[in-house]
Amino acid sequence: MASAALAFRVRVLDRHAHLFQVSLTVANPAAAQQVSLPVWIPGSYLIREFSKTLQNLLASQGKKSVALTQQDKCSWQADCVAGKPLVLSYEVYAFDNSVRTAWLDASRGFFNGTSLFLQVAGQESEPHQMTLEADKALAGWQVATGLTPAKVDKNGFGRYLAANYDELVDCPVELGAFWSDTFVAAGIEHRFVVAGAPPSFDGARLLADTKAICETEIRFWHGAKSRKKADQPPHRNYLFMLNVVDDGYGGLEHRNSTALICMRKDLPRLSHPALTPASINLPDAKPAVNEGYTQLLGLISHEYFHTWNVKRLRPAEFARYDYGQENYTELLWFFEGFTSYYDDLLLHRAGLIDETAYLRLLNKAINQVHQTPGRMIQTVAQASFDAWVKYYRQDENTPNATVSYYTKGALVALCLDLTLRSEGKTTLDEVMRALWQRCQGGPMTEADVLAVLETLAGRSLASEVAQWVHSTTDLPIQALLEQRGVAVLNEPAQLAQRLGVRVSEGSAVQIKTVLRGGAAEQAGFAAGDEWLGVQVGKGKTATQWRLKKLDDLLLYADASPELVAMVARDKRILNLQLTLPTAVNTWLLVARDKTRVNQWLKPS
Repeated sequence: MASAALAFRVRVLDRHAHLFQVSLTVANPAAAQQVSLPVWIPGSYLIREFSKTLQNLLASQGKKSVALTQQDKCSWQADCVAGKPLVLSYEVYAFDNSVRTAWLDASRGFFNGTSLFLQVAGQESEPHQMTLEADKALAGWQVATGLTPAKVDKNGFGRYLAANYDELVDCPVELGAFWSDTFVAAGIEHRFVVAGAPPSFDGARLLADTKAICETEIRFWHGAKSRKKADQPPHRNYLFMLNVVDDGYGGLEHRNSTALICMRKDLPRLSHPALTPASINLPDAKPAVNEGYTQLLGLISHEYFHTWNVKRLRPAEFARYDYGQENYTELLWFFEGFTSYYDDLLLHRAGLIDETAYLRLLNKAINQVHQTPGRMIQTVAQASFDAWVKYYRQDENTPNATVSYYTKGALVALCLDLTLRSEGKTTLDEVMRALWQRCQGGPMTEADVLAVLETLAGRSLASEVAQWVHSTTDLPIQALLEQRGVAVLNEPAQLAQRLGVRVSEGSAVQIKTVLRGGAAEQAGFAAGDEWLGVQVGKGKTATQWRLKKLDDLLLYADASPELVAMVARDKRILNLQLTLPTAVNTWLLVARDKTRVNQWLKPS
């Protein structure tokens, strides 16, 4: 088989120094060929400057060295002649244990193509290949990637093909002695690899639950097995790569794979006879599900849903990525928000959580938005556009200045779904499938959303979208939920929310955020303050108390709503007059009419 016009070779140079060695052969370069390394990775909207980890870049043609001139922070020009193979070699430092960049140590390797592979100007659409070199030092290691294998050994080392640069960098690579298994969902082979799992890991359960998610989502988009050829799933195979760590969480979607990270304690576990209570060791007992595992399943559901919603059906601005700068869109409320609406809903439809658990997750999302003052400052469309500078660059003022396009976008989807269902002509499920057909699984605009809504609903919903997406008016969630048989009750908020602060607790109470309009802001608290203690009472009867946890305040405060908060700021002790709020409530969702609730939750 002939080599591709652009051929990369990757080898593990030094695991202890965390270095990959990369070479690129450009078979037919232009004169003064330009190359560049991306500054961001699609799906994670932040300029990450991947070139900061690239070093020792050299170029040659035959036996002759070629001079390189750096054009800017991430691009170079080779003083080469046209038409003669150009070879570039360089090293990449890989020590970011996330899903976004690259990692290498003695036990594991991982990389995204945006961190390792130079882009050759003018040849982005040409076929690319990538060869992973095996090494005796890597005995016992395997390879997992969504790239198409051309010639690989039993462990996966060897040559892989990509139709173009976009495909090459959209297929991350996992290396190591990981756990691996496969399943088939709707005729499509899926592989799941897990790095860092403890001995108690229940792989069979994770595989079965993931299969249920995949089958449910394929049915959502494409219906039953008797699908027409034109309506087949967009992927022929799929790979889940899960990195298990002591503390971490997240995921990043790709065209036929996803990179995930979770905490070890959140994995499903095999029961141990000597460590499991006797009451759980009944023959028909089902292993308990902790909140962390439910969150992991929601992450799996979210990233798999992206296979359709953002990787294929995507903002028109993302029709072709520009890897050298920010790519702006106002539609993340749809692509991340609607995906967030369906991730937990499809867990329920897959039989992995019950109605009560689903409403609890929805309840949490609603309260998160209501407890974000920034929702009154920025629309969810503006938040989408500003993701590069606000959502991905969070600081102490972020909750006061913006709103999450994930959570509020999910609530916009909820409101649309409940509105459509109440009118009886269509559902959001049908809208999503119609958008897939209308846009042929490709670039999409807000006008497409409005057109499909009007066609299926029999009326325009432009005013609702304008109000819910392009204004800061609160969403009509309560009225819509009550129409579907869900009662919205009030319950007292947690103490931090009542005070209007977000804190961290360890040896002291540290103020992380002061929420706009809250009691703490009115008292003069500031982010970074250390809340040392409180003085309760006045005059000779006043007493002072040290705080170690925020809830200690409930122990020491008397019936008076006023007290003095003692905080440390810049080595100074300040006394702040704090008035405790009388009542701050959050929502509690309760299913009153289960028939109507189930009519909403079931697929359509």
